[in-house]
Amino acid sequence: MSFGKGWWKYIAGGKHRESSKPEARISKQVRNPKVLKLKNTQPGVLDFPDSGLFRLPANGVQEGQAGISSLEFRVSSRIVVSLSAVHRSCNPLAIAPLFSYLLLMRRVYLDHAATSPLDPQVFEAMQPFFSGTYGNASSVHWFGRQARQALEDARERVAQSIGAQPGEMFFTSGGTESNNMAIKGVAIASKDRNKKNHVITSQAEHHAVLEPCEHLAGEGVDATVLPVDSYGVVDEGQVRDTLRPGTGLISIMVANNEVGSISPIREIAAVARERGVVMHSDAVQALGKIPVNVDALGVDLMTLSAHKINGPKGIGALYVRRGTPLDPIIFGGGQERGKRPGTENVPLAVGFARAVDLTMAQVEQESQRLRILRDELERRILELFPAAIRNGHPDNRLPHILNVSFDSTRQPFEGETLLMNMDLNGIALSSGSACTSGSVQPSHVLLAMGRDEKTAKATLRFSFGRGNTMEDVEYTIHALQEVVERMISR
Repeated sequence: MSFGKGWWKYIAGGKHRESSKPEARISKQVRNPKVLKLKNTQPGVLDFPDSGLFRLPANGVQEGQAGISSLEFRVSSRIVVSLSAVHRSCNPLAIAPLFSYLLLMRRVYLDHAATSPLDPQVFEAMQPFFSGTYGNASSVHWFGRQARQALEDARERVAQSIGAQPGEMFFTSGGTESNNMAIKGVAIASKDRNKKNHVITSQAEHHAVLEPCEHLAGEGVDATVLPVDSYGVVDEGQVRDTLRPGTGLISIMVANNEVGSISPIREIAAVARERGVVMHSDAVQALGKIPVNVDALGVDLMTLSAHKINGPKGIGALYVRRGTPLDPIIFGGGQERGKRPGTENVPLAVGFARAVDLTMAQVEQESQRLRILRDELERRILELFPAAIRNGHPDNRLPHILNVSFDSTRQPFEGETLLMNMDLNGIALSSGSACTSGSVQPSHVLLAMGRDEKTAKATLRFSFGRGNTMEDVEYTIHALQEVVERMISR
């Protein structure tokens, strides 16, 4: 049976795709490299058996692959893991396309908390501002005015997404810069103007909060880093007990980027307001997943980023409530009303706004869909692996993040080995914050939550996003089961 041109891309991973041509279904698993039996099936579907060694006869690779007499390949976890060809004398270039397609395994991206793919509609919205409308938004001529109009329109739309005014939004290069701008800018302003030299944060914050707080020690500002509970959360009582007359800033994230637990920001902000303390919150992971409104939460500053909501990398924003003391931390121009000098990045700002529009239009529906996927994956993992422990709050958490550790007292694993083996199976995960994923150090968040070092290292963070399906959950479970069983047997 001959296949239509391009049939091999359906074999790679057994992934179901749409096609106008009838493809084939592998109907029988064989234990030895014998001829594989094929039969016609509905268009666009080809399924692999779970595992085995298979040989595809020449008539399965006729078109465009002259000279091949058979193809032999091994399947594991429904993906091609090795491939060889038995062929008559032929030009190697003739079989190269077939090899490259077959070796493309199914890929499942479950690391949306690290970054998300750029939405094609976002890319389309950005394109004119890379070439046609290329003026500097600070220029007074026509080209500059066109760019300025696009920039201010983007600012208004991003502001609306969190219930802010356009004049309270400042574009930055991303979440890290926004956090630095908020923490250092407020701390220095409070120290110089109000003689307040104390900030409060928590052990579970992102490094983009913890490290600026640590840096402030050199500026004469003291930082108190509060412990968190077993879910990675700090409560308002701890904050209240830690306040001093000289406290100028509190910085607690809306929701944790590693375990997904949601903080009681409204309650903490109320404590801050009672004492006249500025309240900052990092909402990078929360935006587009749960309701985030600056007035409802009562915060004075909020950090946002585009690339977690299918927007471009390299653009973020900082909300600053009117009247909040904030000194610039970089100098060299009057852009962003003097708070953040530098030529404005109009294309990325436009992309950020478009990503916000698309995200907010379906936030409730999409969050519910992601929650269903996450809950099913969690249920299956906890059911299949007795040593698995869910990290984070069981209920009050973001809908797209699942963080699981393997208890070192029951089943010791190397987290790096887990990640590498899952990647070899085509599944992209992380062990925590992407900013520290290159390190073999255990997650500071999990250690703060009370996990021992070995358990903290044996951790996987699954984070869902657009495009993920229940098929991805099934594939991930199957692959994880195989990886864990292989690691145990060694």
